[in-house]
Amino acid sequence: MQLKSLIIGAFVAMLALPAFAQAPQGTPTRIRGTVEKLDGHTLTVKSRDGQDVLIALADNFAVRGLVKKSLSDIKAGDYVASTGRRGPDGKLYAVEVRIFPEALRGAGEGQFAWDLTPDSLMTNATVSGISAAPDGQTLKVTYKGQESEYIVKPGTPILTYSPGDASMLKPGTAVFVIALKQPDGKLTSNTVTAESNGIKPPM
Repeated sequence: MQLKSLIIGAFVAMLALPAFAQAPQGTPTRIRGTVEKLDGHTLTVKSRDGQDVLIALADNFAVRGLVKKSLSDIKAGDYVASTGRRGPDGKLYAVEVRIFPEALRGAGEGQFAWDLTPDSLMTNATVSGISAAPDGQTLKVTYKGQESEYIVKPGTPILTYSPGDASMLKPGTAVFVIALKQPDGKLTSNTVTAESNGIKPPM
């Protein structure tokens, strides 16, 4: 029960970070890359731009992996998150979709700019329906009284989280971390999403 509470708390902390005003203790900073080493509670990541980034992990930091799902696993009423990009037709196309556990319903709710690519968006919302589209399926969602929809093409990763541990943080493992950058430049975090089951964090 204590482990479950820890993981849920870490999820909530991560998802709340886009609301920058709610994080006065530091500036949210997203780090994508591969593990160089884990030394105690200091994680060194080779970022996607080739820089070595040191992250001070909390004493009770959580590690989570990813598990493959399918679009058929998503039902109306589920709470999901998705990175998406606008196509030439103006529609939003999913890069990935993640299904969150019920305990996280409402966490980080909204649609906001994301930095996976310069033009990407993140949407955390409740599924209102799924319908056929010429090039896939249309996932309709609602958040904060607003509606949105995005196209999920065949082959788009559909994922959910699985609990992990520090043993997953081996050199070369792909990771995604949302850290808090302190005024002195130090980066801190309590959660690491790590490559698992052959799945690299696609966020």
